[in-house]
Amino acid sequence: MLADKDRIFTNIYGWETAGLKDAKKRGDWDKTASLIKKGREWIIDEMKASGLRGRGGAGFPTGMKWSFMPDPEKSGKPHYLVINADESEPGTCKDRDILRHEPHKLLEGALLAGFAMGAHKAYIYIRGEFYNEGSSINKAIAEAYDAGLLGKNAAKSGWDFDVVLHRGAGAYICGEETALIESLEGNKGQPRNKPPFPAMAGLYSCPTTVNNVETIAVAPTILRRGGAWFAGLGKDEKNTGTKLFCISGHVNNPCNVEEEMGIPLKELIETHAGGVRGGWDNLLAVIPGGSSTPLLPKDICDNITMDFDTLRGAQSGLGTAAVIVMDKSTDIIYAIARLSHFYMHESCGQCTPCREGTGWIWRVMTRMVKGDATVEEIDMLMDVTKEIEGHTICAHGDASAWPVQGLIRHFRPVIERRIMEYRKNAA
Repeated sequence: MLADKDRIFTNIYGWETAGLKDAKKRGDWDKTASLIKKGREWIIDEMKASGLRGRGGAGFPTGMKWSFMPDPEKSGKPHYLVINADESEPGTCKDRDILRHEPHKLLEGALLAGFAMGAHKAYIYIRGEFYNEGSSINKAIAEAYDAGLLGKNAAKSGWDFDVVLHRGAGAYICGEETALIESLEGNKGQPRNKPPFPAMAGLYSCPTTVNNVETIAVAPTILRRGGAWFAGLGKDEKNTGTKLFCISGHVNNPCNVEEEMGIPLKELIETHAGGVRGGWDNLLAVIPGGSSTPLLPKDICDNITMDFDTLRGAQSGLGTAAVIVMDKSTDIIYAIARLSHFYMHESCGQCTPCREGTGWIWRVMTRMVKGDATVEEIDMLMDVTKEIEGHTICAHGDASAWPVQGLIRHFRPVIERRIMEYRKNAA
């Protein structure tokens, strides 16, 4: 269990105000200029040493990602930092609490990250429905400018840095980094083919890094305490530090909580979320990392740990660490059918496998809910998900396929029983 002294987000529940005065009391904007004066290479090396992996779902090493940005003196183009605040994954609600209660951590992180990659400007792309969160960020931006922490000679560091908030229109696909960039440029939010990668040709065809809110917000604390401190937390060298977990569904106390990477799932739920409704033995399944990650049945949940590699080994994923708990009252087939409808609705339609496949999956899943299908169609459904997975420009196709694959992998007998019961009643 994470010690209080190691917590990064000390106001995630909003016990104090989000204003600059209270933020400084919590340690934000403390000697920021001294960190910048250590140089770009030092910042990137510390981020690499911390072992921080992207907190938006992909889990790519953050320090390495920053290092992909070319030398600003040689590129001949402006560099940009884009912060992905388009939190759209069902079950995920961590970034909105950072935006609401800890906005200055994000802004300070943006300055440090921007300097490290040679960027003088950052765009925060926020989900349009996050009206209050956007207002909180706007207020924090205004405070930071008034205090000289942003703008010319930001925080007296010698580095000019501006931050702009951009409101999206609530499209899930704009959480994908290149679709987000397209939307920022005023185009339809559709993913781009890669290469070129954003670090070479991103926003306005200039070098760009896109990072999640949580990834940027933890950077100042890591740099102040040292990469080795962060690397000393967590399960192992590939799963380091702390992580915000969103626990929802059939638990007694749904919550967001910061914990150590690699905490056992059972401990996470029982310690912080008050346990499963009706007790642990009433657990049916858990979606461990947001709606796109395949569910895990109780027998796996008994001993699984919450980290990137362990969950991948269990044919699921940590994703955004949005833990959706389902007890035995859940109609598991209907639950996954609802997710299928979501991914069909949110497909941008650019890639044929996703555009056509997500609709086909939803229609078959609708029949599976009733049992109006054949047993042979279960294998056909799995085959179609495999035809979608890995055959689209972005990972939306994978996201639509994985929940259904998890259902068939672990709950095939339930689907077969539903089909048999339907046939029996129809006879």
